[in-house]
Order: sequence, then structure tokens, then C-alpha cells
Amino acid sequence: MERQGESIGRLTRIMAQLRDPQNGCPWDVAQNFATIAPYTIEEAYEVADACARDDMPALKDELGDLLLQVVFHARMAEERGSFAFGDVADAISDKMERRHPHVFGDGPLGEGSWEMIKAEERAAKAEDPSALGGVALALPALMRAEKLQKRAARTGFDWPDAEGARAKIDEEMVEVAYATNETDRAEEIGDLLFAVVNWARKLGVDPEVALRGANDKFERRFRKMEDIAGSSFAELTLDAKEELWQKVKSTPR
Repeated sequence: MERQGESIGRLTRIMAQLRDPQNGCPWDVAQNFATIAPYTIEEAYEVADACARDDMPALKDELGDLLLQVVFHARMAEERGSFAFGDVADAISDKMERRHPHVFGDGPLGEGSWEMIKAEERAAKAEDPSALGGVALALPALMRAEKLQKRAARTGFDWPDAEGARAKIDEEMVEVAYATNETDRAEEIGDLLFAVVNWARKLGVDPEVALRGANDKFERRFRKMEDIAGSSFAELTLDAKEELWQKVKSTPR
């Protein structure tokens, strides 16, 4: 634990030096919360990617990059006199103890108690009282759709089974077909995607994970097609490309 404290202290001192207006790094000094936030999101995805590949050296590296983002935001907040890194660590420690009364106290165990505690926290902060309050706008669209649906479902606003969600997809596909302009088509396709997420949720499938898998599969197969065809791939007819696609699909990974 002592070494961990020294490591964190070293990192916060490095960030303070980088942000020093006189002797720091001009790029780091010029940044603000808005300019750093995209890097924070990117680093979180890099962590997820390393986890998916079970690459421990990469995970250590990417976790460091993500930690740097936390330290960066905390340093900028400290410069404003709002809070410092230690306050961030204390706040999350307090929250974890509060949300795990079955571990750090004598409270009940279960998802229901977790959600009740979170709702109480939102109420105490005078946050949005809606059941949908607190679902971050910056989440990937598929992930946010699922979270909104789960929140709504807790209030009883949900299909009783997967069949209702499946029927909604058919309904939305008809509406897409009848859309007459680009604006309407975009809205109806959004509704269709939302319905697909809902069906996936009812089937117990994480839509974000499912789409990531589909992306990986498509990329793997397309690259294989390119390897087989070589430099002439782009010149192949569509029928030839489809034949090659079917060949790649039928071969083991």
C-alpha cells in the first residue's frame, strides 16, 4: 500500500508540473475539460479492447493511460479550487462502502438494494427525479438505449416477453419503408435500432457486445477476402466478391 501511495503521489506531481503555466508543457497547459474528455473516452475503449484480447501487458499500459486522464481532470479541478485527486478517491471509496452495506455493514444483499441506494443518492443530490435520470448522454448509442430501456422496465414499462419486442421491429421496418424523405428515414431507422436493442435486451443479449462481435467478424472475413484476391480485389465483379465472401464464411476461423 505504501508503494501505491508513492506511485500515485509521483503521478499527481508529474501532472502538476505539466500544467505549470511557466515551466510546464504548453499543450498540457492549454487543455481544458472539454478538450480532454474525448481522450478519456478513447482511453476507456482502449482498456476494454485490452480486456477483450486478454492482453495483460497492454491492459497495464492502457489502465495507466486511463488513470492519467483521471489525474488530468482532477488537476484541472484543483486549479479551479473545486476538488483534488484525493477528494476523487475519497468520494468513490465512500460511495462503494455506502452501496455495499452487506460487505461493510449489516445491510441486505441484492440488486434491488443497490438500485434503491442509488435512487436515494440521486434524491439527496436533488438530481433529475426521473427513472431515466443519470443515464449519461456520452454513452455509445446502443449502450445508452439499453440503459434507458432497463430503467423504464424497472417502473413496469416493458414488454412482458421477447415476442412483443420482436413484433415492434416488424412495425418499425414498415415505417422505415414508408418514410418519404431523409429526415423521416433517419428518425424511423433510429426507432428501428432502438427496437432491435430492446429485443436483444429481452433475449438477454448485450447489444453493444453483439455488435462489436459482428464488427470483428466482418473485418476478419473481409480481410481474408482481400488476402485471397490480392491486389485485384477491388476490380472483381460484385458476383465474384459475393462468391469469395461465401467461401470465406464457410471456412473455419
